[in-house]
Formats: sequence, C-alpha cells, structure tokens
Amino acid sequence: MRTDGHRHVLVVGASLAGLRTAQALRERGHTGALTLVGDEPHPPYDRPPLSKRVLTTPGHPPDVELPLPRGLEARWQLGQAAVRLDPAAKTVTLADGTRLSYDGLVIATGSAARAWPATEPSPPAGVLTLRSREDARELRAALAVSRRLVVVGAGFLGGEIAAAARERGLDTTLVEAATQPLRRAVGTIAGAYITALHREAGIDLRTGTTVEGFLNGADGRLTGVRLSDGTTVRADTAVLALGGTPSTSWLAGSGLAHDGGVHCDPYLRVLRTDGSVVPDVVAAGDVARVPQPLADGRRLALGHWTDAVEQAATAAATLLAGQHPSEPFAAVPSFWSDLHGARIRSVGLPAVADETRVVEHDLAGRRLEISYHRAGRLVGALTIGRTKRLASYRAALREGLVTEGTAGPSSPR
Repeated sequence: MRTDGHRHVLVVGASLAGLRTAQALRERGHTGALTLVGDEPHPPYDRPPLSKRVLTTPGHPPDVELPLPRGLEARWQLGQAAVRLDPAAKTVTLADGTRLSYDGLVIATGSAARAWPATEPSPPAGVLTLRSREDARELRAALAVSRRLVVVGAGFLGGEIAAAARERGLDTTLVEAATQPLRRAVGTIAGAYITALHREAGIDLRTGTTVEGFLNGADGRLTGVRLSDGTTVRADTAVLALGGTPSTSWLAGSGLAHDGGVHCDPYLRVLRTDGSVVPDVVAAGDVARVPQPLADGRRLALGHWTDAVEQAATAAATLLAGQHPSEPFAAVPSFWSDLHGARIRSVGLPAVADETRVVEHDLAGRRLEISYHRAGRLVGALTIGRTKRLASYRAALREGLVTEGTAGPSSPR
C-alpha cells in the first residue's frame, strides 16, 4: 500500500491491537483515512484488569478504557461485527450490511471465550464466561451475592478469577483437567509451585478432573457442579475459563488461512491457504498466528497483552512499506499474572522447552526463578517475586534471536 495521503486503512478490531496499530500508522506517517471497526459498542478498553481489579475493587468498578491517542483522527464503526471479507474486491461487510472498502486492511479481531461444548446440555443460569467488559460486570455482580464459586479451567484466567473470589471471601473450587495448573505453559516445577499457592490460599483445587454436568434448582439457576471424581460441588456461580478461540469465523470463504488464527509471515502479512501473501493485509494481536523463532519457526497465536502491543508497530510498518517490508516481527514474548500476592512474570516460550533449570525455589518467601532450554539453548524464563532478574534473560533471548542460526546463549547467570 502506498503512503499516499488519500489512501484508506481499515482496522477490523477495536481493542488493544487494533488501537495500537492505528496509532502506529499515524506515527509512521499515514495521513489518509483511517477507520476502526469493533463488534462491541464501547471505545477500546484494557482486558487484563477484568479478571483482577474489576472483580476485587470495592465500590465503583475501576475505569478500564484505553486512552485514545491525540491526532488519531479516525472514523469509528462500533457495535457492528465484521461478517465477510472479500480480498479481491478489497471490501469488508458488517453485520448491518454496510460494505467498507479499503486500500490497506488490519485484522485485529482478537479471540472469544471458548464456550461449553455444543454436544453437551446447555449450562443453567449462573454459569458465566469472562472476556468482555459486560462479562466482567456480570461476574462482579454475581460474586457480590454468591457464597460458593466453581471455576472450570486453571489457566491464567481461571487462576486469577479464583484468586479474586478468595480475596472476596468466597468458598472457591478450581477444576483443572491436567495434573497441574499451567503445566503445558510453564512446566511441572512452576505448575507445582502455583498449585501450592492456590491451596495455601484456601482454594479447593481439583486436578486431573473434569466437569460432567451442572445441577440447577426449580428456578433454573445453578446449584451445583458434578465432577469426574464422583463428587458434586455446591455452587451459586460457575465460570468457564476454558481458553480462547481466535475470532476468525468472518473470514470463511475469503481464501485466507485461518485455522487456529490468521496465518502470517514474519512481517505479519496475512497468507492465503496456498501460503501466498494477500496484498495489503496484515494481522496483529490474539488472532494472529506468527512464526516464532524460539519454537523453530512454528506459527503460534500466543494471546498475550505484550504481543498485541509489539505486533502493532510491525503491522503498521509492513502495511506502509507495500511490497518490500523490512521489519520482521522479532520481539521476545512475555506474560504476567498475579496470584494470591505472588507476582508471576515470564519471558520467552517456556512451553517449548525440553529442559528446566531451577535457580531459586522458596515457597514461603514467594520467590521462584526458573530458566527454560531447548537443545541447550535458552528459550524462556519465569520468576515469582524476582521481576528484576528477567531483564538479563530478556537480553539473552533477544541476542539469540538477532544471532539466528547460532546455538544462542545457554543462560544469563
């Protein structure tokens, strides 16, 4: 796409990735028309606080809206989801039938909460999910009048919801199909540490357990959850924290490769099903499956806040560069979580490691430091209560990405 001031860039997705890409476009010199489309009626807002401060702050819930950059000069199309993309005609159709043309397109539609399987009976009233601002308000109101909560899924989101419920004094059961919380993401050592954090906080953590069904009273509301371990847990409210699914249904029939997220090349250019590049279309955020050097180039959709921010700059640069992009996405992935007063921070991709090295392990002192390696090469690190130590790991990982093709650093310590 030329940087001609008369050109129109359409950003589909008005959350963090979409907003930051629009901002980066302006900062990099795009002076043409700019339109942001969002399926929710709200201006962009920050999602991480939804499972933390929004659930625990007394009184009025905190404001989570993202500040709008000065000089954005964008047209907003909010409350209308995109339902169809025609790359040949360069048009996007919205749910109300509006057809928007574009010269450059940013796909930043994020992900949706994974629903209860359609093959199972529908859950009763009182079984919730958490993804949007409305979801958070509904859950916050439910926690205010509930005594017993069941959270299904002990990943990052489920763990944070369970911790928030315990902070509010609810009897909380956390159900996890795997043998440990976050085992696939951070390994068995960190998984065991997080298990201990939950149980010390008074959470009834059931690992290796799944939900077999829900019970409801005469009014149709939830009264209990039936588990695979043969028990039934009483509950006023339950939350399904089963992970996310990239929001790509609107791309059906477009010719884009979008299984498990929109497939991208290293410059965040979107690919067709045959692997060729779609002209003038980029993706960013939770919806984007991006090659990860730390995972031997496999395309992954990580769904982390930092990815949405860092991919925005690359997506904007690629879109403005036209056929000759020169800035591949090469940021070091990172994520964070807060559980029961423990500050969990990670860089790299611990999930792809074949070796874990423990530097410090102190449950009583709320301190943990682990490095992760693959074929002897550093691929990630995780700390609890040792955030400052991540800087050296991040630098080592970045150096390893810059010197691609070498063995990379084994450890910064």
